[in-house]
Amino acid sequence: MTIEAIVAASAAGATGAATATAGVYSASTTSRTPSQSLDSEAFMKLLVTQLKNQDPSSPMDSNQMISQTTQLSMMEKLTALSTTSDESFSLQMRIAAASLVGQNVTYTDAAGTSVTGVASAVSYAGSVPQVTVGE
Repeated sequence: MTIEAIVAASAAGATGAATATAGVYSASTTSRTPSQSLDSEAFMKLLVTQLKNQDPSSPMDSNQMISQTTQLSMMEKLTALSTTSDESFSLQMRIAAASLVGQNVTYTDAAGTSVTGVASAVSYAGSVPQVTVGE
């Protein structure tokens, strides 16, 4: 049994269980939101389930298991790289905003006109730095 088959069977079982219990518990309308990401914990659960449910007469190919483990490792490294990239971009925005303090800047206001002034402060309260121009 492959991981894809286990995921499909699991999803079908969860849907069937939700449908079967909906009539019994009609007053309760709670619903589960499925996870949209596959982390290492979920991957390991799927791999263990796959190993438990495999046919003893034809066990999983060791090359396939190594391939899946390699895919997990690659996924974890790509996730770490993505996080590092996001943090680097955030740091670059903060440095760029801080370098504007004391500089003459021009920006477009809400009315669409260009305004020029001296950047006096930077706020890092939100996800994007806010530069204060003038008072």
